Amino acid sequence: MRYFEDFQVGQVHELGSYVVPREEILAFARQFDPQPFHLDEEAGRQSIYGSIIASGWHIAAICHRLLVESLLKESVSMGSPGLDELRWLLPVKPGDTLSARLEVLAVTPSRSKPDRGSLKTRMEVRNQRGEVVMTENAAVLFLRRPEASMRDQPSE
Repeated sequence: MRYFEDFQVGQVHELGSYVVPREEILAFARQFDPQPFHLDEEAGRQSIYGSIIASGWHIAAICHRLLVESLLKESVSMGSPGLDELRWLLPVKPGDTLSARLEVLAVTPSRSKPDRGSLKTRMEVRNQRGEVVMTENAAVLFLRRPEASMRDQPSE
């Protein structure tokens, strides 16, 4: 299991890759983001994108799946209090292969709750051509090792 103490500033975690299928783009769009350029081939061709594209929310969901599968499921993550920034930089088209990586920007023990700490992270997502298609800056909470949280408790 990975604890808060297992992370250092500058650490990079490769999160794996994922091929984005056309049918998944359409299914996600039908349920969550029914804009014409996500749903309809002709509307996509006539748009500034030249074809249907994946919803940015779909791309974010894919990347979080990669994060959970490659890093968080073997950790004591307590979730995230939120994002500081999310950017969709280039469209993702059917058949694109996305690769994600996570960099640790800051590691901060909690002052009020000695059993945990937070990481500031930056996720970068690239397509098969190496182009950055999405970035995300976020915070993630992790439990500390029991001996570390006991050491940092105020003495009575």
